[in-house]
Amino acid sequence: MPLVDKFVPFGNNIRSNSVIMTIDEYETIRLIDKEGFSQEECSKYMNVARTTIQNVYNSARKKIAESLVLGVTLYINGGDYTLCNKKEYHSLCGKCREHNI
Repeated sequence: MPLVDKFVPFGNNIRSNSVIMTIDEYETIRLIDKEGFSQEECSKYMNVARTTIQNVYNSARKKIAESLVLGVTLYINGGDYTLCNKKEYHSLCGKCREHNI
């Protein structure tokens, strides 16, 4: 989950428009742009098709651009995702710190 889930342009808190980026879009941006994953690596990590990652990535980038260019608030929430609860030993996700053996 993101540490920060709302970005507001400085000096522009009057606008009512906003952009909503889903958690799966956020994670795709994090993996590809911050961690340096290829789309193929990202798709394997997130357990979805590469074409799905490509679509999610393009959607996320468009939302970031819209927020920056139009100066509107960007929220990060919602989407289609599953988090590891770190309690079920048999479901070892292999991706969180708890299960990365």
